[in-house]
Amino acid sequence: MTIDLNADLGEGFGVWRLGDDDALLDVVTSANVACGFHAGDASTMRAVCASAARRGVAVGAQVSYRDLAGFGRRFIDVDPVTLADEVLYQIGALDAFARAVGTRVAYVKPHGALYNATVHHQAQADAVVAGARAYGDLPVLGLPGSRLLAAAGDAAVPEAFADRGYTPEGTLVPRSQPGALITETAGVVERAVRLATRGELVAVDGTVLRVAARSLCLHGDTPGAVAHARAVRSALNGAGVEVIPFAG
Repeated sequence: MTIDLNADLGEGFGVWRLGDDDALLDVVTSANVACGFHAGDASTMRAVCASAARRGVAVGAQVSYRDLAGFGRRFIDVDPVTLADEVLYQIGALDAFARAVGTRVAYVKPHGALYNATVHHQAQADAVVAGARAYGDLPVLGLPGSRLLAAAGDAAVPEAFADRGYTPEGTLVPRSQPGALITETAGVVERAVRLATRGELVAVDGTVLRVAARSLCLHGDTPGAVAHARAVRSALNGAGVEVIPFAG
């Protein structure tokens, strides 16, 4: 059994910092790096890419709506052509820093509201994939059953969330609703091991969902994120699951 662990990193801006990027990079195998639209700036992007390169962690472009004030968590009805260009712009910016420190962008993942929109919004799902394909043959990380992964075709990589609540339909519980976050380390670990070894998770109403995920996401801004990540990796190793990047 193998699984990838990914986390959202580089989400500071200027003098403001969010999460402990270096500590998480010691645990995860893929880094979803903010590209400046919802968070991140030039120096932060370069620093995270350099830290990832030193550890052999895959670098992914976490593309977003142009929404620094809202941290990319507000839906924006962007024209699809514009959205595709903005996705391409973000990938290119991050890849420049990645290559400057000896690595490269290995995959693409939408952030926040854009991630949720591409579950059902066909035009925006197509736009994200178009932007990624314009840059190259990059895997696209997203929610199983989403329009995003359907549009991505052979480049689709399904993921699941170890620290987020799920609806019975297999979508994420909105952050404004109860049960959106799993905050106890034991709960996060149980979710991760069950997903990796049995391919299933339990929704907020108790429904057992079958989920075939190649990667597990741990949010870097969740309280106790580093402790969660360390405990998850240890538990996965103990369960005989090899933790490796899904993208080379």
